[in-house]
Amino acid sequence: MREDVPEVELRIRDERRRLDLDAPTLPDWVTEPGLSAGGYPYDEKLSKKRYKRTLEALQVELVKLQYWQERTGERIVCLFEGRDAAGKGGSIARVREYLNPRRARIVALPKPSDAERGQWYFQRYAAHLPTTGEMVLFDRSWYNRAGVERVMGFTDDAAVERFMDEAPRFEAALVRSGIRLHKFWLAIAQEEQIERFHDRRHDPLKTWKLSSMDVAAMTKWDAYTQARDAMFEATHTDCAPWTVVRANDKRRARIEVIRTILSNADYDDKDEGAIGDPDPKIVGGPSLVQGD
Repeated sequence: MREDVPEVELRIRDERRRLDLDAPTLPDWVTEPGLSAGGYPYDEKLSKKRYKRTLEALQVELVKLQYWQERTGERIVCLFEGRDAAGKGGSIARVREYLNPRRARIVALPKPSDAERGQWYFQRYAAHLPTTGEMVLFDRSWYNRAGVERVMGFTDDAAVERFMDEAPRFEAALVRSGIRLHKFWLAIAQEEQIERFHDRRHDPLKTWKLSSMDVAAMTKWDAYTQARDAMFEATHTDCAPWTVVRANDKRRARIEVIRTILSNADYDDKDEGAIGDPDPKIVGGPSLVQGD
């Protein structure tokens, strides 16, 4: 190893050099598979016209859902997980776009403080759970422990094992308390992830989204896959199941996320025709992507 340079930093440099994210174009092995990389079932994106029409109808339904929440006191939690650049932030933004921000909150927590590291692991997340009539959207969640913390070595095996045991019980308690819990995993292919990283690197409005941690994660694709599958095995339960959304096409992913939220609530003046039917090629359980 080169003197005074941490091994992880060397891996980051080597991966950036291999993909040449600074170059104007990406290697052919990244760009040639296109949208259908990673077994994605469609060769073309949902058309912009159809997307906008469908999204608007679904967002009208979300406003109805929020009025119903305010009237009944229903509480909703949606947590969004997935690899870096999977589209979590964009999906959350489309859900919340026309909702009253006083009743629909986004929670995206930074790394824990020294005080938080000394607390029960779930404590800082529990502090952000919804009160009566609220929807809370977690941009990453307590599942950091099963993913990035595990893969990047920020926690030990004992802590991960304890998390896998406690998470289903924590979530069961939330559901028993009356919270409607949605757990979304947005799945993208490795080629699609690299293309999105490249776009971030070259778009001055998006460069803040690309960090050294993102590049480091690119060297651990298989490790993240194994961690994801272990997480599904331990935490996909009857009362708090995972909803997997294939997200190579951001438009289809956002539509299916909103459909899922709306389909699981019997709110006033619900328009089933506007919601439409889920696309089983895009949305399902963990079996949709396990082993990919």
